[in-house]
Amino acid sequence: MRNSVAIIVLVSLLFQQCTQPQESTTGNVKEDTAFYTAADFYTVKKTDAHVHLNTDKPGFATLAKADNFSLVTITYDDVNEPPPMEEQQQWALKQVKAFPGSVAYATTISVRNFNSSNWQQETIAYLKKSFDSGAVAVKIYKVIGMSLKDKAGKLVMVDDPRFDPIFNFIKQNHIPILGHLGEPKNCWLPADKMTIKGDKNYYTEFPIYHMYLHPEFPSYEQQIAARDHLLEKNPDLQFVGAHLGSLEWSVDELAKRLDKFPNMAVDMAARISHLQFQSVSNRNKVRDFIIKYQDRLLYATDDVVAASANFADMKAAVHNTWITDWQFFTSKDTMTDADFDGSFRGLQLPKKVVDKIYRVNAEKWYPATLKLH
Repeated sequence: MRNSVAIIVLVSLLFQQCTQPQESTTGNVKEDTAFYTAADFYTVKKTDAHVHLNTDKPGFATLAKADNFSLVTITYDDVNEPPPMEEQQQWALKQVKAFPGSVAYATTISVRNFNSSNWQQETIAYLKKSFDSGAVAVKIYKVIGMSLKDKAGKLVMVDDPRFDPIFNFIKQNHIPILGHLGEPKNCWLPADKMTIKGDKNYYTEFPIYHMYLHPEFPSYEQQIAARDHLLEKNPDLQFVGAHLGSLEWSVDELAKRLDKFPNMAVDMAARISHLQFQSVSNRNKVRDFIIKYQDRLLYATDDVVAASANFADMKAAVHNTWITDWQFFTSKDTMTDADFDGSFRGLQLPKKVVDKIYRVNAEKWYPATLKLH
């Protein structure tokens, strides 16, 4: 009888140890070993901090609510990739109104009239109207540095002094900037040398942005240097680097920027496959990076739904992206990705880290999203 009691007590203690958070280490990073499961996907509140709802149709936002996501829909302005920003903003405002507490939006800066004498005044007026309408951030787009030219025909980079009044106005209003500046490093490689198939597909469709074909344009290193100089000039600017800050190819290089610029964070939009690619050769490095910089990373997909799209045809793909990303961050499962050859294991990040990258950081870096959920 005494042995039976001892066994029961031992089993009870072991069960408590298995179910209570424990501290362990991966590499040099201490962590809490309380983890989410696949089933938790539907119960955990999440934010996809970078999507493009270029429609007033409800399909995407309805699916997001079912999967327990709030959304930040991003507007941009690029003559090479319509629709125009005014139309995008109207769609965004309709989505915010139709899904209060579930959808927020980011406005943008247009450079269409950059060379006119009143461009700065026009831009500030547009931003003021956007802020009054509830915009939670301002997107600056890769046209700055990759296609915008001044009256002399010189390419304009983002650290150009002509942007200073615009950034000062944004800072005065305590609005963060979402900066898509530069492109993946693959953009400067021939298509057959790119590490990610999605990059190859994009630059095949938009050769105007395939910098390997345009050696007369600034190099990858010059793009990153201009962005870094902008942050050096504006140390108090709240800045979220879209697409892993165009440093998607190396968590080491990204870590250097996050260490240097304490007011910089990054979203993962359309770059999670790059983290997966790096984890093939060094899973622990990627995992340790995310745990160390858990307060500076925002989950995002860059999913796009166009006005002409039939969302019923896209629904399964969108849901599958969210599910497989959750699997990568929360499990130790062996996985594959269509974007590259080779298998990799999920990172199984601790719950508190998952909570930060999936929701808390969006609320921190885009404070107006606190209204969501």
